Amino acid sequence: AMATTAVETPISPFTVNISFQGQTRSIEVISVSTSAQVYAQVLESCGLQEQDAAVKVLFKGKKLNPSDTLTCPFAKVKASTTKKAPQLLVMASSASVVQQVQDKRSDPTIRGFDQEAQKMQQTVAASNQSVWGSVSQQDKNYRFVKIQACNDQDFGHHQTTSTIPHAFAAQQLLTQMATDPGIVAIMRERQLVVNALREMDPIDDRLMQKKQHGGSAVLGYNTNRGLEIHVRLRAFDLTKGFLPYPQLIGTLIHELSHNWVSDHALLFWANFAQMRVEYLHTHARLAAQGTVVQGKSTAALAGVTAQCRQGMVGIAGAVIQELAAELPQYQLTPQPLIPAIELRCRELTQQHAGLEQGQRLGSTDSKQNQSNGVQLDPRQAALQAAEQRAREQQANHDAKKEDPSR
Repeated sequence: AMATTAVETPISPFTVNISFQGQTRSIEVISVSTSAQVYAQVLESCGLQEQDAAVKVLFKGKKLNPSDTLTCPFAKVKASTTKKAPQLLVMASSASVVQQVQDKRSDPTIRGFDQEAQKMQQTVAASNQSVWGSVSQQDKNYRFVKIQACNDQDFGHHQTTSTIPHAFAAQQLLTQMATDPGIVAIMRERQLVVNALREMDPIDDRLMQKKQHGGSAVLGYNTNRGLEIHVRLRAFDLTKGFLPYPQLIGTLIHELSHNWVSDHALLFWANFAQMRVEYLHTHARLAAQGTVVQGKSTAALAGVTAQCRQGMVGIAGAVIQELAAELPQYQLTPQPLIPAIELRCRELTQQHAGLEQGQRLGSTDSKQNQSNGVQLDPRQAALQAAEQRAREQQANHDAKKEDPSR
């Protein structure tokens, strides 16, 4: 039998490149070199002392453990087949520099990420605060679930400036509308839930552009009967800020009425008129109770003091006058809607026993209810109030024509 002799294959060294501070160095290692051995060679090659610097040696994205005497990072590397030298990445910082950074105090004028997030939350919370304070908050069941204004990205790719209100101001205005006592009363009375109340982009809203026809301007729209309501907040000249608040509320009530009726038929306008009566009555009732917010009545904050001043007769007259101005474009007149307005006025008068200036909310003094010694019924009184308001506005218009400086 022939004896066989085992021959040991020699382990050939190979080159490993080191990248440190923009320079490349080389060391010789073998496949059985441990992490601790390679780490020591790297320190010697780079002229580093472990006690004087925080050193990290990375191979293929993994950090070499300087105390690991078992793992061989190059065990799978064969010197005979390696065409490209393995690469080590060395990161080192002087211990004195590290200590200096750790000892430095943070700059109080620079916010960290956590502080920035907290600041943003505080800003959003402030924009969601209602101007009505504790007087009026959304009902927990019947409400606008989400309130959202246009931000810089949505706002027609148009940056806000000193003359164009910021998105936070728009958010606060939407919150004011959603928590308006009159709107809250409407939502609660009719058990409405709207998924989102959003600001309509005044520049590139596609649905707005689709709905515009005949040169008319779209001030709002209702999607899927209450899924979303969009209201245009900003004036057509963006530098002039927001549209008047009473106009915005009128648009919102208009869109809420579309939750039941899509077309602008008499049924729609009857529902809209009754909702307007409910809105004005709420502010008149709060004024009669002496409710004050920021030193003003809610009617003053909502810009409806004139409509609420004469009680329920003034409210009915104001609603009829609004309809008289709005309905002609739909080839309709307000006369068929007067019974629905009167009915809602009587219901609210019976439901609430509020007083306004020492009188019942649903009445006025004898001079206002009498014409030539004849007692007027509510319908005649409402018509008379509407005619009186129209005459006063015409007189003011004529006076301004005669004296432009007024």
